Amino acid sequence: MGAETEEQGKQAHETPRQSPITQAQFLSWKRQKDAAASARKAEASRKRAEDIAAGTVQMNGRELFQHEPWLFDNSLY
Repeated sequence: MGAETEEQGKQAHETPRQSPITQAQFLSWKRQKDAAASARKAEASRKRAEDIAAGTVQMNGRELFQHEPWLFDNSLY
């Protein structure tokens, strides 16, 4: 009985072997992943710009400086 439980325990903890990927497969996956991330980032940036133009979100300091630089004119002091 003890040998059976040991054997079952070993089988449960072993992970199935996966075949290694080639460099070409990795680079293909990496390009797809980077393209998807870039598309998400561009979409978020476009939506943020639309929301700022519509006035539905508050701008942070950098966005305010880029959008309305005359607010930061220190020549008056």
